Amino acid sequence: MDGYAHVGDDSPLPAAAGGESPGPLGLADFRRRRREETPLVCLTAYDATFARLVDAAGADLVLVGDSLGMVVQGHDSTVPVSMDDMVYHTRLVARGLRRAYLVADMPFASYDTPERAVRNAARLLQEGGARMVKLESTRRQEEIVRVLGDEGIPVCAHLGLRPQSVYKTGGFRVAGRKAEERRRIEEDAARLVEAGADLLLLECVPADLAAAVTRASSVPVIGIGAGPGVDGQILVLYDVLGLSAGHRPRFAKDYLALAGGSVARALDLYVREVRGRIYPGPEHIYAD
Repeated sequence: MDGYAHVGDDSPLPAAAGGESPGPLGLADFRRRRREETPLVCLTAYDATFARLVDAAGADLVLVGDSLGMVVQGHDSTVPVSMDDMVYHTRLVARGLRRAYLVADMPFASYDTPERAVRNAARLLQEGGARMVKLESTRRQEEIVRVLGDEGIPVCAHLGLRPQSVYKTGGFRVAGRKAEERRRIEEDAARLVEAGADLLLLECVPADLAAAVTRASSVPVIGIGAGPGVDGQILVLYDVLGLSAGHRPRFAKDYLALAGGSVARALDLYVREVRGRIYPGPEHIYAD
């Protein structure tokens, strides 16, 4: 189906939530969106040019993901990405944003102790211009999340498929299909929010599990390959533009093809489909 056939080229974007910040968005805006059931639209970006385009399209949150190791640097995982890489790319993206909330990934082995976590997170905020850091998390990060919060550093806890752990888990796979793993994800989410996580991100989990975590959570939940029952959606920019090499994940959608090759129209279509709850569709969802 042609995406523009059911949203309309000239139809206005859904209205922003009442009382939303006219300038840069903040956590209060995201909590309000959750209460009003207005989906959050999120994308990755890795440089200033794409950051400007994503921001202009109306994205609410932009993540400088360590996915840059794969889509920009050409590695087969995110593990080789360094702290200096993340600070550099976060700084570039910050220059291109005016409205969207900027989140940066903490790369592999950069938060193995509370002291190192604080030092490296501070770099992303002070040198990179991020407003929040994201950690691939289990309950073992409770103390780190709590310490970062005590230092005034907002945290997004990332659960489900954790790309930094692929050497341990044996590859990229759906998380939470087994009862024990499902229970652990639910418990870890609750414990990390209790420790002070401000957002949750669920990657590649069954849709019913993501919906259950979202219902139980007191903070907004963003999904990637997690179905429609979350508070917001995020995709890797290169997947939205059909540029990613290698395996194409089930949840990816090539909006550039639907938009006739226009990057601006592709990003606009993605924003419209998330806000209108058109994306993700049944074909993008993982079941038990």
